[in-house]
Amino acid sequence: MALEAVLAELAREPVDLVVFCGDLTWGPLPRETLALVRALEVPARFVSGNAERALVEDDGERAAWLRSRHSPDDLDLVRAFEPFVAVDVDGLGPTRFCHGSPRSDEECVTERTPLDRVREFLEGVPERAVVTAHTHVAYERVVDGVRLLNPGSVGMPYEGSPVAAYWAVLGADVSHRRTEYDVERAVGLYRASGDPRAEEMVELLLEPPSREEAIAHAESVRFAG
Repeated sequence: MALEAVLAELAREPVDLVVFCGDLTWGPLPRETLALVRALEVPARFVSGNAERALVEDDGERAAWLRSRHSPDDLDLVRAFEPFVAVDVDGLGPTRFCHGSPRSDEECVTERTPLDRVREFLEGVPERAVVTAHTHVAYERVVDGVRLLNPGSVGMPYEGSPVAAYWAVLGADVSHRRTEYDVERAVGLYRASGDPRAEEMVELLLEPPSREEAIAHAESVRFAG
């Protein structure tokens, strides 16, 4: 699995903290995902994304199936995820990790988000670095002295083919990483999971939108649940 491969690579890095930026268990293997993060030997913190809200609030078929794949302890853990994580990253300074943007877990932020909208969602944010997620596309830019970045998606990146996992190591230099893994094994696990949307997710995994397509869509909708 993608996360398994990333964590194996991460174990060779001298990191002090791992931050997950949301939508952690919205894939078809929530139990396996939580087992991996619980086994981490370094501290971890978890941002709540729109998928975490859907997991506990949505009445749809897939949300109900996903809840059935979480134990009571699993759901308690997910409910305890934070709206954002603010930490001082060595070499980078005070950094805020969020899912969509600092004001909404559904706001789509990319390297082409207009300056006026960036300034709106940064209003009142004291950190000088902001890490976002949600769009599944990695980027990095600086706006008014604030460093903005998205490490990309581990499990469902929208970076075109070939498929790999995207993440980042933060410090004085931001190191964007791309980790290859056994995609065919992941597809087999998806299809065996019982997920009512397994085939849809497999299609997204094997034929993801290109980076350009994902950015254009994100900027056209601005907010997406």
